[in-house]
Amino acid sequence: MARAGLTADRLARVGAELADEIGFEQVTVSALARRVGVKVASLYSHLANSRDLKTRIALLALEELADRAADALAGRAGKDALVAFADVYRDYARAHPGRYAAAQFRLDPETAAASAGVRHAQMTRAILRGYDLAEPDQTHAVRLLGSVFHGYVSLELAGGFSHSAPDSQESWTRALDALDALLRNWPAPGPSPSP
Repeated sequence: MARAGLTADRLARVGAELADEIGFEQVTVSALARRVGVKVASLYSHLANSRDLKTRIALLALEELADRAADALAGRAGKDALVAFADVYRDYARAHPGRYAAAQFRLDPETAAASAGVRHAQMTRAILRGYDLAEPDQTHAVRLLGSVFHGYVSLELAGGFSHSAPDSQESWTRALDALDALLRNWPAPGPSPSP
């Protein structure tokens, strides 16, 4: 019988809090059971296993990020939209490192297609329409932005920029300036390499 007050959604939220405290990779059904003060077996009426728990945390994180990004993008275009979007990811990762890691969790294709990840892609493409990029360049630019945002945030969270000048905020601002300049002056494709 399910314990009163425990639902899959509540467990995902508690799991997300736990991820921020101990790291997403450390979150298990056992750790969650200890957190909510129940035996592990009582959670299996709500969760299939640790992968199911991690998937639910990932979906929660993607939804939170999408909601924040949508709010930040409202009424913005061009560089303002790019900076607002990037700042949402960085700020979320700094405030919720475990949830941010969860947002990178590999979902099965069906779950991913129904997740807020689709909203992230749509918002990224909406920003890029302001730079007048057509396919396939728009897809290349989506991948570039994701790589820069995630790479920078991951290095920063790992302490990679904490011991040198200039400070990481200045570098972040310059990186976004550079991305804006690149997107406004997207290079034409070069000749294909010879086989």
